[in-house]
Amino acid sequence: MTGMKTLLFTLEYPPFHGGVASYYGNIVKFWPLRQAPFGTAQDAQGEPPVDPMLVLHNNDHRLINNRLPILKWLPAIFELNKKIKQGHIDHVLVGHILPLGTAAMILKLLTGISYSVFIHGTDLNMAQTKPRRRWLARRILAGAEHIICNSSFAGKLAETFIGASAKIKIVNPGIEPGHASDTKTLENLKTRYGLADKVVLLTVGRLVSRKGIDKVLESMPIALQRIPNLFYAIIGNGPDLASLKSQISNYLLDKSAAIITDATDEERDAWYDLCDVFVLAGRQIEGDVEGFGIVYLEAGVHGKPVIAGDTGGVRDAVVDGLSGLVIDATNAENIAGAIVRLAADQALRGSLGEQGRARALDEFNWQRQAKKIYDIISDGN
Repeated sequence: MTGMKTLLFTLEYPPFHGGVASYYGNIVKFWPLRQAPFGTAQDAQGEPPVDPMLVLHNNDHRLINNRLPILKWLPAIFELNKKIKQGHIDHVLVGHILPLGTAAMILKLLTGISYSVFIHGTDLNMAQTKPRRRWLARRILAGAEHIICNSSFAGKLAETFIGASAKIKIVNPGIEPGHASDTKTLENLKTRYGLADKVVLLTVGRLVSRKGIDKVLESMPIALQRIPNLFYAIIGNGPDLASLKSQISNYLLDKSAAIITDATDEERDAWYDLCDVFVLAGRQIEGDVEGFGIVYLEAGVHGKPVIAGDTGGVRDAVVDGLSGLVIDATNAENIAGAIVRLAADQALRGSLGEQGRARALDEFNWQRQAKKIYDIISDGN
């Protein structure tokens, strides 16, 4: 279907931080534009020959009204309907099965507008926590043209939930090529945190339990016995901040770990360049799970080996023994063992990092990933 006008309908979108927001921001950024016939500037209808991706997000809090006692998502129906009419939208890409999928489903019943739904893993798990949610989620997915999952894990969740279906598609997140950090920024960070002669571990992510930062901190005293010059940098913020700070103090890690809540994008990229090993030791907690882990690809682009918890969609992002080590991260001894193995073997770090970089750039190019989604909704393939 050429000339399709598409709307992304999402709660999370840049400058909102997080993997889901980044995923949607990059889909829009790299959305393919339909090329005009050679020698022409417009299509047959006299319109510019593009298929633009429009966005309706909740950054200004127009979609959800928390003051309503029930049906807090009702404003989303009216906002979506208005945006569809204004943009002459043909198809809606729904970023969150609940609650936004409800609005898309209702408008399909009322107006016939078609929609597809993205699934990331945790969202579908959470949609099954109550009978009413399960019923509603099934209705939403039954009405969707396509179910676009960000990992094989999410795809299996969808298949278990609704049965095998040709409408389930897998499109992993993509990654952009990195660039060298500013020398001044690198030197400032080295001086500020005393990183000379340190083996630097890095985590980037929201400070929530499923990220496994608590388990990495628990593993640090064990690893430090073998590698006393370790330094663990944690970049992020979230509800676990206070408890993680307490862990650092209780484990006497004040000189071996730091939580950085206010890093700029430039500083975050510099930390990727500075680190020797990237670690995100995720685990599933009450249905909350790592759907994919775009940060593993970010580390890969910077040529850094990773330590990954074997959970959710992580094995799409990390190949054990090729781009990093995939471990059972529920055990601090396992994490410490992986840290020591990589910290003590510079050659292994180098080979895993280079292989991870090649894989990230070759298999997870954002232009390619966005084109896959475009082809799915345009051609039904």
